[in-house]
Amino acid sequence: MASDTPEFDELQNAYKAAVENWIAAIREEEALVSVTPHSVAEVDKWEAAHFKEEEVRCEVKAAKKAYEDALREKFFGF
Repeated sequence: MASDTPEFDELQNAYKAAVENWIAAIREEEALVSVTPHSVAEVDKWEAAHFKEEEVRCEVKAAKKAYEDALREKFFGF
């Protein structure tokens, strides 16, 4: 369902895309943690995946805030 302004569609789509990237990062970390036994190299990959997941999570939070702020401005004027 399209909104009355393309700005909201763009913000919503950016948020949805960020969430999809976050899901992929979580699955990547999950795949690495599921490997047994862990070698030092595998633990390093797992740690790197965790840091990537955290970075992507921050992007999701920023996209969500931008979308919510735009909606708040539209509906409440602040």
